[in-house]
Amino acid sequence: MLVIVAPGQGAQVPGFLAPWLELPGLPERFDTWSEVAGLDLVRYGTTADADEIRDTAIAQPLLVAAGFAAATALFDGVGDAPGSIDAAAGHSVGEFTAAGIAGVLTPEDALRLVAERGRGMAAAAALADTGMTAVLGGDREQVLAAIDAAGLTPANDNGGGQIVAAGTAAQLAAFAEAPPERARLRPLSVAGAFHTVHMAPALERVRRLAESTPAADPRTLLLSNRDGSAVAGGRDYLDRMVAQITSPVRWDACTATLADLGVTALIELPPAGTLTGLAKRALRGVELLAFKSPEDLDRARQLVKEHAGAPPASATAEGSPS
Repeated sequence: MLVIVAPGQGAQVPGFLAPWLELPGLPERFDTWSEVAGLDLVRYGTTADADEIRDTAIAQPLLVAAGFAAATALFDGVGDAPGSIDAAAGHSVGEFTAAGIAGVLTPEDALRLVAERGRGMAAAAALADTGMTAVLGGDREQVLAAIDAAGLTPANDNGGGQIVAAGTAAQLAAFAEAPPERARLRPLSVAGAFHTVHMAPALERVRRLAESTPAADPRTLLLSNRDGSAVAGGRDYLDRMVAQITSPVRWDACTATLADLGVTALIELPPAGTLTGLAKRALRGVELLAFKSPEDLDRARQLVKEHAGAPPASATAEGSPS
């Protein structure tokens, strides 16, 4: 059983798009996607520096377009992906990539929405001095209690002892003065408190555009960041993605669902590495591929061939002789 996953903001690095633009047909696709997003995605993905692509309004469309580029190369088109995989999931903005991979949105509609999301979240972040801090280790319940006591939001629950707290700069500073027991804090280089009430202005902007965007039902299993559940309706999934702008990302729940399903292989779309790193701890025994460049295409195709449509690990175990 094969799942495709797409990373969230912060995974991008300067120049990561360059090797994909060497593949036939992809430069032309990026011309179209750049026009839709209102950004020169080619420049931002090849020659722009780290500060430029850290901008929320740029990073989000760039990440989604990169995922679509890899899917196009792997499946000969994003539209062919659902018939070649068993499940899809995305982390935060990666949900827009997953929605395209699963057939809920066209790549163009996904990029149109995510460009508005990026602009809206950047504008919302500029309204107040807010931020995010990763909390690593510690007792989960104690960490959550400490975050709540500080007036912060557990904006990302990534599993594996990694929870991201978000809120105002003053709240984060006070939290740093009295961190949870046995936990390490790592301030994140982000523009604001994503997935909290501070992003409410962005939610309204994206909701207005989403209301006029067509959404088809997913053609493969598609997991939601809200609670890790599989969502059968395209409109429901789109509504969940919009609501996610101000609500926490439960990647831990998505991972738990994948484990329960008996997934045997996971491919992370570019810029890959973050989600496969989390999966090494949470999905032991699952074959993992951080699909970073076209050099990984042969391995990705092999995993699709060997795992897509195959019985899940749980089914194999149940059916094995004792």
